[in-house]
Amino acid sequence: MKKLNYEEIEKQSREARKLVVETVNYAGAGHIGGPMSAIDILTTLYFRQMNIDSDSPDKGDRDRFVLSKGHSAIGLYCVLALRGYFPIEELKTFDQLNSRLQAHPDMTLLPGLEMSTGSLGQGISAALGMAMGSKLQGINNTVYCMIGDGESQEGQVWEAAEIAAKYNLDNFVVILDNNKLQQYGWNAGEGSRSVPDLNPADKWKAFGWHTVEVDGHNIEDLDQAFEQLKSVEDVPKIIIANTVKGKGVDFMEGNYLWHSNVPTDEELKEALLQLERN
Repeated sequence: MKKLNYEEIEKQSREARKLVVETVNYAGAGHIGGPMSAIDILTTLYFRQMNIDSDSPDKGDRDRFVLSKGHSAIGLYCVLALRGYFPIEELKTFDQLNSRLQAHPDMTLLPGLEMSTGSLGQGISAALGMAMGSKLQGINNTVYCMIGDGESQEGQVWEAAEIAAKYNLDNFVVILDNNKLQQYGWNAGEGSRSVPDLNPADKWKAFGWHTVEVDGHNIEDLDQAFEQLKSVEDVPKIIIANTVKGKGVDFMEGNYLWHSNVPTDEELKEALLQLERN
């Protein structure tokens, strides 16, 4: 499949977001906020950056992607469907018994999934192992892993960060979906929900990583950041993608209540209208 241009990727992002809200509404369950913040990153990877083939999902030299924030699986499923890994119609089976599209990714069920994730913090460690394995076998590929900012409170994330730097895994690229809004918001005391100053770039630099910070909803900036990282050697790399939780629908954006919420039919109609206009 040829690389899509930026306008085409933006169109895929719109379609993916529409599929997310439609699928969660139809299933009566699922997460929305996190998938919506991650969509532009996923479409840039799957339609422009990654060496993958939906007709040969297990080819040995493929790039690999691990969604460590596994609760955002519906976002990944929608992008995989648009990329041709399975029929879009199958999204209607999401979160149903015996479906290949479980609420969290199950690598034993669906082609294109590299890791079963959901226990926060564990996906990055699995991705680290894949990157190390590729190095040891002389496979020239890149392993990408998306983590969440709330997930980054897990100690296992930082254990993986330390090991990746120790072994100079320059084939390992992490993307931090920095939407700054974990499941129940930030409790800053005295009723405040303000976001603390976390300085993720400084933390990752301290662990020996090359860091790039971008607007996670700007396709061109994302693409150029991924390109830039290809010339960085001997260190693991992270893109800190500043995003908006619930991106694309005004009543979802920046609202922690939409971390995991099911839109009513009326809310779905309004969401689709907004996504069509954007």
